[in-house]
Amino acid sequence: MSIAMTAHHKIETVQSAHHFEYLMQDMRVTYKRDLKVSVGGMTIETKEGDISSVPRWLAKLLAEQGIIEIQDSDISAYVSRAFNRERISKPHDLSGLDPDFYIRVHDYLEGLMEREKESITVSLLSFVASRLEKIVKLAASSPLSPELESRLSVEEKELYLMIHRYSSEFKQRVLKI
Repeated sequence: MSIAMTAHHKIETVQSAHHFEYLMQDMRVTYKRDLKVSVGGMTIETKEGDISSVPRWLAKLLAEQGIIEIQDSDISAYVSRAFNRERISKPHDLSGLDPDFYIRVHDYLEGLMEREKESITVSLLSFVASRLEKIVKLAASSPLSPELESRLSVEEKELYLMIHRYSSEFKQRVLKI
């Protein structure tokens, strides 16, 4: 298996595990109508206007059916704040991201209209390019510190570790030390 395939597989595996965790997180929802349903061993019986918490995967299904309104914090503002923090950070510093940042962004993008999606995607590509440049420079020069790890998404952490390992191996091979 090539290095690129191994790296892709590892990042995909980590991302899948965290995506599952993300879907299991509870979300506050408001019911638009009375509901009585059993799903996966869980029974929900509510009246119109009730507010409760349900796992994100269930909230998405119920929202698609028009049964609930999700009381999620404003993801658009969350993404904008992350973009701005990265934009104003120093060239050698990474702004902090939640471990599930890209998972949240992907989930957010899935719900947007095509025109809105294009605008966010342009900003997202610039954001990723900036972070990637910083990660490569940092990973090539030093191992991952706990402080830096706290500022990376799960995908970025895996990328950092791979770049550090491969750049260290490269230096050893070409310098024969």
